[in-house]
Formats: sequence, C-alpha cells, structure tokens
Amino acid sequence: MNKVARLSALVTGASVLAIAVTQSALSGEDSELVVEDVKFVTKTEAPADHPLDEIISGWRFRSDETQALQMDDFDNPAFTSVDYGEELWETAEGTSGKSCASCHGDASESMKGVRASMPKWHEGKETLMTLENHINWSRQEHQGADPWKWESPEMLAMTAYIGVQSRGMPVEVAVDGNAEDWFKKGEELYYTRVGQLDMSCSNCHEDNYGNMIRADHLSQGQINGFPTYRLKWQGVGSIHRRFKGCMKNIRAVPFKPGSDEFKALELYLAWRGQGLSVETPSVRQ
Repeated sequence: MNKVARLSALVTGASVLAIAVTQSALSGEDSELVVEDVKFVTKTEAPADHPLDEIISGWRFRSDETQALQMDDFDNPAFTSVDYGEELWETAEGTSGKSCASCHGDASESMKGVRASMPKWHEGKETLMTLENHINWSRQEHQGADPWKWESPEMLAMTAYIGVQSRGMPVEVAVDGNAEDWFKKGEELYYTRVGQLDMSCSNCHEDNYGNMIRADHLSQGQINGFPTYRLKWQGVGSIHRRFKGCMKNIRAVPFKPGSDEFKALELYLAWRGQGLSVETPSVRQ
C-alpha cells in the first residue's frame, strides 16, 4: 500500500485501532495480537534446544502507551522512515540508471519474507550478510551506486521499508551449513563477559529479563522489530547501534557496526527469537 492510501485508511481507523489495542491486547496474556489483519506472535514456547523456556518479544516489556504507539501506523514515528524508503525504492541511482523497483518490482511481493530470514549466508560473496550488507551489495553490483553508511537516513529508511514487507511473518534464520561457524561465534559472544562491569549479554537478557534496571524494564533482547524507533534516541536505529550502546553501558570497547562480531551476534539473536513475528518498525523506550 502506498503512503497516500495508507494515510487515508489510518486516518479513518486510527481512533478505533488505538482503543481496541489498549483495551484488549495490551492488558491480556494472549500470545497473538491481530492489527489491521496482520497477526503478530509476541510470545511463543521455546523449542527443546533453546536456552529459554519461552520466547517473548520486547514489545511485551514496554508500557501500554509505547505498545499502542507501535501498533498504530499513523502514530508510529518510524513510518517517516518507511515512507522515505518507499521513495528510495523508486529512485534511479548509479551508473545503471535503475531503481530497486526496476529489478524487484513491487516490494510487497518481492521483499516479502526477506527481513524474516536475515542475516544469511551469501553464496556470491561467501560470507554472512545482514540486510544492510545485501542492500549495499545490490547498490554496487546492480545499480553502480555508492554504498550507504550503516546508520545513514537512507540505509535506515530502506531497511525499514523492506522490513515492513515481512510484518507478521515468523523469524526463521538458517544456522547450519556455511552459517554454522557464524552462529557458534555469535553464541560465544553472547555469553562472554566483557568491559569494566564484567558482564555478558546473557546477564541482563537471559538471567534478569522481566526485572527493572534503573527505569528500564529488561527484555530478552529480541531483535525482531529492528530497525526500531527508540524514544531515547528520538529516531530510528539499527540492530548494531543497539549492540554498540549495550557494550558502552557495560564499559566495554564496542565492535564497529557491520563488523564480523556484530554480524555473528545478530545471527545468534535472530535464532533466539525464532517463531516471533517480524514487527518492523517497532517502537521501544
């Protein structure tokens, strides 16, 4: 749906949607939430080989107001990035004079499910690639265009636009074959204590999720909603920006966005959230 059509539909139904979400889904314990005919799984039983008993979206750890903000496309502040991404999708760039749409056509069809499967092994480049990597590879390979910086408005907009095409679809990443070593590296990083506070990802997001740390309600650290609009940032940010922030919080020297370390960690975390729905673009505190 283009942004004009979406705006018209949302202006008509925004108030009804906000009331429905607040009164029913937010206060209940249901594992599924249906909004605008899209079903979101926000809690699911973990498989036998999983370190957790149940897998819970970060959406469930947020305030009622933040939850409602995410689920209303008219109010969700991240949709300015989605709209910009839609414009970029149609814009010709580079020496080829082609746009993304020139090759991929309607994103709602060609990009459906892409976000849900990322990151994944790329046969041509023979490495694990995130959605950002795929976008820049396509820009250089097919458009003859310069790559975007990881946290640029353009990259965030395109990842948000591609991501929204998978909303409601279950996260499902491949961690076998060529991706297996990356998965194991990500798992190792997740449990390794680092920084002056001598903490690992698991200390907060596995051992203490559900507890409060200062004014924040600790979640499981699921990444099914990225790129996300954080109220703290007053803007949209990538998964790797969040990783970097977490490492700074425990007084560790962070890896660089796009580094092999963060790509491996992203794969492992995506696996930890398998079965949850893609919520892009989410809203978090």
